[in-house]
Amino acid sequence: MIITTLEMDKQNSKLYKENYEMMRENEELRKKAEKLNQENQALLSELKQKLLEASAMPNSGIQLKIATSSGTSHKKGNKSRSQKHN
Repeated sequence: MIITTLEMDKQNSKLYKENYEMMRENEELRKKAEKLNQENQALLSELKQKLLEASAMPNSGIQLKIATSSGTSHKKGNKSRSQKHN
């Protein structure tokens, strides 16, 4: 099979566009990952602070409120796990 210069240029342009789109998408994903990492670090810091405060009051009946950002409850999943152990 003989590939002409025109065909090679066409293929090269197509590959260049695909590569450009992948690099752009990669940059967007990198930014999202960075934002999620910062959010995760803030939540971890908050949790550590709450645990530290709770450990400073050993006889207060420690109750930590842990909320998810999505507002969904994981009771169903926890219930099924506890039933498996019984």
